[in-house]
Amino acid sequence: MRRLRLPALAAFLLLTLLAPLALGPFWLRILTEILLWVGLAVSWNIIGGYTGYLNFGHGAFFGVGAYVTAIAMVEGGLPFGVGLLLAGCASAGLAAFIGLPTLRLRGAYFAIATWAFAEMIRQVALLLEVTGGAFGMRVPVLLHPEFFYYTMWGAVAGTCAITYGLMERSRMGYKLRAIREQEEAAETLGVATTRLKLAAFALSATFPGVLGGIYGYWTTYIHPDSVLTGSVTDQMVVMVLLGGLGSAVGPILGAVLLQGVSRFLWIQTEQSVLYIIFIGLVICVVVQLVPDGLVGLVARFRRRGRRGTDAP
Repeated sequence: MRRLRLPALAAFLLLTLLAPLALGPFWLRILTEILLWVGLAVSWNIIGGYTGYLNFGHGAFFGVGAYVTAIAMVEGGLPFGVGLLLAGCASAGLAAFIGLPTLRLRGAYFAIATWAFAEMIRQVALLLEVTGGAFGMRVPVLLHPEFFYYTMWGAVAGTCAITYGLMERSRMGYKLRAIREQEEAAETLGVATTRLKLAAFALSATFPGVLGGIYGYWTTYIHPDSVLTGSVTDQMVVMVLLGGLGSAVGPILGAVLLQGVSRFLWIQTEQSVLYIIFIGLVICVVVQLVPDGLVGLVARFRRRGRRGTDAP
């Protein structure tokens, strides 16, 4: 299995790179949406899965990135790439500013604090003139679906690669797991918990900021109720819980599955109500039957298989 991982990954990346050559605009848009949610789920997993801080305001960084990029392009006349850079920096800086007081909290208190922060950002966007207020904001139109697909692909690939390298292949990831399991014990062992939590929070906010900037330019119109709504965070959380909290592959599996089901239901019924019902069922199943997500379920079956082969 380990020998097959690298060739399988290379084949998967090649297929996704060649997808625009075989898919029409409609299916290419769906695939771009799936990539977007993969990146968002992976970014939430940094603070929620590896660090153990359930952030219910993560969607605010997505919205901030969309607005910063749009304002930079419309009001500042800056190129799209510069807008994305500013979006990532603004989201990271905002996370560091918010994280200083909120990361002193744990559990439900941290979740409520981040939810309140996200709602505050939404209300500010509804009032400011530069964001278009309740009328929303239009972004320059670029009718080039392949450009947005490859831009999204590059951003998501970078998100996954950086997250995997830092969380799975570096000491930072081990230290964050120690904070998740027992923060007080990690402090006694010399782990700089405050600095690491702040770094993880800022890192997890950078990626949705960039993805939000791409999304805003792609859709050509942004509104607080579309990029700053609580449902953005809710879907990230459910995707990570379904795939496997604190794992490298889990958020990807959860995002692909849930977003794929969402688009399938929309194509078949043209309604969003069924997807909300499906999300509720997923939460019930995960809580009751697979608390470790799909990754934990697969690991459980593999352990049983090994026991069966080892038995006389």
